[in-house]
Amino acid sequence: MTDPKQGETHQRSAREDLNDLGFGRVVAQQVRGRFLSRDGTPRSRKYGLGAQRWEHLYRQSLDVSWAVFVTWVTGLTLLVNGIFALGYLALGPGALAGGELLGLRDPFLRAFSFSVGVFTTVGTGPMHAVGSTANWLVVVESLLGPMSLVGAGGLVLTRMMRPQARVRFSESAVIAPYRDGRGFMFRTINVRPSELSEVRAKVNLAWFEEVDGVRQRRFHTLKLERQEVEFFTLHWTIVHPIDRHSPLRGITPERLREAEAEFLVLITGLDETFSTRLTARSSYFWDEVRWDAAFASMFLTSPDNTLTVDVDRLDRFDRLPEGTTTRPAAIEEA
Repeated sequence: MTDPKQGETHQRSAREDLNDLGFGRVVAQQVRGRFLSRDGTPRSRKYGLGAQRWEHLYRQSLDVSWAVFVTWVTGLTLLVNGIFALGYLALGPGALAGGELLGLRDPFLRAFSFSVGVFTTVGTGPMHAVGSTANWLVVVESLLGPMSLVGAGGLVLTRMMRPQARVRFSESAVIAPYRDGRGFMFRTINVRPSELSEVRAKVNLAWFEEVDGVRQRRFHTLKLERQEVEFFTLHWTIVHPIDRHSPLRGITPERLREAEAEFLVLITGLDETFSTRLTARSSYFWDEVRWDAAFASMFLTSPDNTLTVDVDRLDRFDRLPEGTTTRPAAIEEA
């Protein structure tokens, strides 16, 4: 007959093998370092798909800030027009006529002004190309210019219409006092003007454990104080209470370092502007967890009694007496 305890052990082991968050049991054991970057980007590569430079450039053009995007578009436009201007100059002083009517003495400036007029289709005024080679160059630029402007305009519309989460996480997580024990905590806030509702959080712990004398990486879903908030108008301090049921029970800074612990965070919420669900990811490695500390208050007093928080205080924490949270609490051993 099969030993019931042995059967339960096999079932528990099978469940743990499936709880690898999709990384795969074999890969999870072989990988060293963190799975996610602080900004939530997976630290992984795929070979055999080519360089995918255009795909990566397209994604970057959607993800960068507006200041960087405008700088890219402006710089690329000036570069292309500068190249065409050099092309007109290379054809000789007779390739462009009518420049003297614009009052431009510098040959490059005249060629550049002509190139911009052709590229943007706004017109070149009294200037015109002379000769077959110069006119063929005008034809090429008159085709390239509108297509480039249409492409840039499409990127602008996509950036404006594409819903994107901008959830900011605290720089560090803390092991802070929580009720009669300790808790693993970090803070998050929505920095977009649009509102998020029905926001859910999920935190997984990935670390190495000794299983039957073998060092193996295991994944645990941490039970949170609250899994969901209906209104995310202010900040949210996400707390995992460390009790006798927590995988972090009895945790110390040394144990966290030896286990190469990483806390994987997933936030999902409903964007009320676009009526779609958004996702934000982040992670905290063992050396990004602060001990003997507690987050400082973010609330401010408002003259009109409006709920107000200072986003600049998101990362601030207060130091506590040494040993406050580096030693296990009694509740973890109950």
